[in-house]
Amino acid sequence: MTEQETKPTEEKKMTEQEASPTEQEPKPTEQPKLSETKKLLMKKKEFSYRGKSAEELNQLDIREFASLLKSNEKRTVLRQHDELQKFIVRCNEKIKKGKQIKTHLRHLVIVPKMIGLRISVYNGKTFAPIDIIGEMLGHRFGEFSATRNKIKHGAAGVGATRSSASRSVK
Repeated sequence: MTEQETKPTEEKKMTEQEASPTEQEPKPTEQPKLSETKKLLMKKKEFSYRGKSAEELNQLDIREFASLLKSNEKRTVLRQHDELQKFIVRCNEKIKKGKQIKTHLRHLVIVPKMIGLRISVYNGKTFAPIDIIGEMLGHRFGEFSATRNKIKHGAAGVGATRSSASRSVK
């Protein structure tokens, strides 16, 4: 009888072992953890300029922001302080009215209070729309509104190549 008693327990063990490999397989809860870490790695880095976050930059005065810029831009911003203030006030008024912001002032330096605005800058022919983002700080409007178009070369015209010399030009 002892042999018979051990056999059923062995069968029970076998059924437990058969069930255990399914438990040892990767659980569906483990896989999202990997994707969560990938999401964290692929998450866009929070914007900062010279160690300051976008919120801190927005609270700065234009002259305080100038101290973070490189020397040439710093000098320009300090000289243009009044002009920049007037431009920002004008932009806020146009936003309240729901109008498009257009300007010919290609020389203005982009400051933190302009982030998020859509400004159309004149390029000599049309107004090119520019969405101001944090990476543009310290640059000028004119850098983002090209005045010269890229040359698109087409097919050669009649008489432009030697092969067309034998043809009549009718």
